[in-house]
Amino acid sequence: MELSPQSKALLDSALRESFSQLKKKGPSQVSDIHLMPRQVSGKLVVFDDDDDELAVAAISEWPEDDSVDFYGEAGRLLRSALSALQKEGALDGLPLLKPYSFVLVDEDRETVAELLLVDDDTLLLDDELLKGLDNELDDFLKKLLEE
Repeated sequence: MELSPQSKALLDSALRESFSQLKKKGPSQVSDIHLMPRQVSGKLVVFDDDDDELAVAAISEWPEDDSVDFYGEAGRLLRSALSALQKEGALDGLPLLKPYSFVLVDEDRETVAELLLVDDDTLLLDDELLKGLDNELDDFLKKLLEE
């Protein structure tokens, strides 16, 4: 799925607006920013852990998208936009507890993917590093308990 320049600008604007809203709120206990793309309406809703809506944007290409993996495609676009904003320094100074994450969620607010993890000395842009970690930790705990 490709976005028009207008939709890319709307996406960028919504993310920047969410950062601005967070800064207005001041220091916070928030540790996740949720991004919920809605395919049917074409809206992107950005909200925090307290379910406070930070920004909304209408992406005209989403209702017309017929891809099998809408969330995968939307996640790729959002991850790219967040990465560009991070490189630009737009995430600097957000009043959030570190580490904090930008998380892609579905309409039931269930996590689909972690888009970006920001920590003082760690920045993960791809969840490939974390694949299988749950299984490895489960195996480790099982072995530990058996001893």
